[in-house]
Amino acid sequence: MSSHLTDSVVYGHLWTVPELHDLLDDAGRTRGWLQILVALAAAQAEVGLIPDQAAAAIAEHARTDRVDLVEVGAGTRATGHSTLGLINALRAVLPEDAREWVYYGATVQDVTDTWFGLVMRATADVVARDLDRVRAAAVALAGRHRDTVMCGRTHAQPGKPITFGFKAAVWIDEIDRHRARLAQLRPRVEVVQLAGALGTLEFWGPRALDLVRAFATRLDLGAPDLPWLTARDRVAEFLGFLALVTGTLAKIGTEIVELQRPEIGEVGEPVVAGTVGSITMPHKRNPELSEHLDTLARIVRSDAGVALEGLVALHERDGRGWKAEWLALPEACQLTGAALAFATRLLEGLTVDAARMRANLDSHGASLASEPLMAALAARVGKHSAHDKVYAAAMAARDEGVDLGERLVSEGLLTEAEVAAARDPARSLGMATAFVDRVLARDPDRG
Repeated sequence: MSSHLTDSVVYGHLWTVPELHDLLDDAGRTRGWLQILVALAAAQAEVGLIPDQAAAAIAEHARTDRVDLVEVGAGTRATGHSTLGLINALRAVLPEDAREWVYYGATVQDVTDTWFGLVMRATADVVARDLDRVRAAAVALAGRHRDTVMCGRTHAQPGKPITFGFKAAVWIDEIDRHRARLAQLRPRVEVVQLAGALGTLEFWGPRALDLVRAFATRLDLGAPDLPWLTARDRVAEFLGFLALVTGTLAKIGTEIVELQRPEIGEVGEPVVAGTVGSITMPHKRNPELSEHLDTLARIVRSDAGVALEGLVALHERDGRGWKAEWLALPEACQLTGAALAFATRLLEGLTVDAARMRANLDSHGASLASEPLMAALAARVGKHSAHDKVYAAAMAARDEGVDLGERLVSEGLLTEAEVAAARDPARSLGMATAFVDRVLARDPDRG
């Protein structure tokens, strides 16, 4: 049993997804490291640094079913070295003539940073796919509710009419920027590390640069211009990106938490039969999916902060920030995968109560039309004077418990026809529906 929730058989479904957990648990990490050692040996044989038969033997034996993880752990503790336990366990199963050639000239960071490149690539694949799924669900909402009028709110207070489609379009636009960011950063972060002791590659002599290229090609990763032993901006950028993605999902979730409150009641999470909101209050239906998106995002932001600390590194190798990434990167990747899966479920199953949205809007009377009312009056007295007069009328109407429109008519500032025209939500929507159309036009498959 593990103490980390991503490994929990009880709670793991809240913190990870199977494909990323399988990549990042002990077996997955060891499988990745062995893949790297096989690729390194093959590349070294290709450029003439080790015998071909040694590379073939390493490829045959460097498999998780040939290496005992318990033994690797014991060797790691006994030596105090991050990979010597694995090296010794692997050497024990290799033919004698191949034992000296495994891990030839490489360092811990060559293996682990290259593994980071593989992890970031695999995670980027999941993020790209699932961002598309979240986006597709938001696109469906935006199209379906292009004209669904609701109360727009600022500072958690009613402001003026918008449409729910406009709200969803803002989500889509943000997601699209994340998709663009991901495409731009992938070539920077999906790279190998082959640096040797200090980043000068001196162990491998004049064939070192050819080796780096061959190594990268075999792993389908990029070959960086320089080693990045203490240049940790790649990891920091990737975790910063994951923090941005989960931050957007948390914003969407928080919005749904608020709109699902019974006092507002404009949207609802999908509910699976048998889901219990409270063990003491049976009537409760909690916004579990929406709320959890914020929880996940908070931890990913913390992990991104750890990665940013790693930018401050000492000399040509510094284990402090780099080893902290061993915890932060796998955790952030898994939490992001979980957040995307939850967000997809949330938006695909979201219920929207258009009638409640309109009722909530209408319940505020003419007050949410204060801007078009002010514009109508401004044509006669000027904008700033109109603001002062409508403001005074609004405060008086609130104190007296009457409608703003009635108050403006009673003061002779506007006619009933002008108030009725201003209260038409279409007068206050501005470009909301046009913005929805602009976002939806990005999708060539929409009919």
